[in-house]
Amino acid sequence: MKKRQGAFTLLEIMLVISIIVILLGVAINKLGNTTGVAKGIAVRADVQAIATQLKLYESMNGFLPTTEQGLQALVTQPTTEPKPTRWYSLFKEVPKDPWGSNYIYLSPGRKNPSSYDLYSAGPDRKADTADDDWGN
Repeated sequence: MKKRQGAFTLLEIMLVISIIVILLGVAINKLGNTTGVAKGIAVRADVQAIATQLKLYESMNGFLPTTEQGLQALVTQPTTEPKPTRWYSLFKEVPKDPWGSNYIYLSPGRKNPSSYDLYSAGPDRKADTADDDWGN
C-alpha cells in the first residue's frame, strides 16, 4: 500500500499567496500617504513654534515684525523701521517647511487683518493655491 505524502498542491500554494497579496494591498491602501500626513504634522508643529516666538517678540516690543522684515526678524535684529527696542535671537535660523520652502509670513495678514498670516505654500511651493497648509 502506498502512503500519501503530506504536501501542498500548487493550487493551495497559489491560493495562500493570493490571500497574502490581497491582505498586503489592503494594508498598504489603509496606510495611505503616510509621508503627506507626517509633513502636515511637521507644518502644524512649525507654525505653532513660530507663532509662539512671534508672540514673545510682540510682548517684548509691542509690535510684530513687518512683512518686509519677515520671520528673519526672529533670527537677526531688523535694521528697518519699526526697530525693536528689546530684541533677542529667538531662532538660530528661520525654519523651512517640509518641502524646503520658506514659510509665508504677512503682517498684517490678508486672512487675519488684525494680526498676521503664517502658512506653508505646500507641495507645489506656490502661495495662494489649494494645497497651502495653514497648520490647522
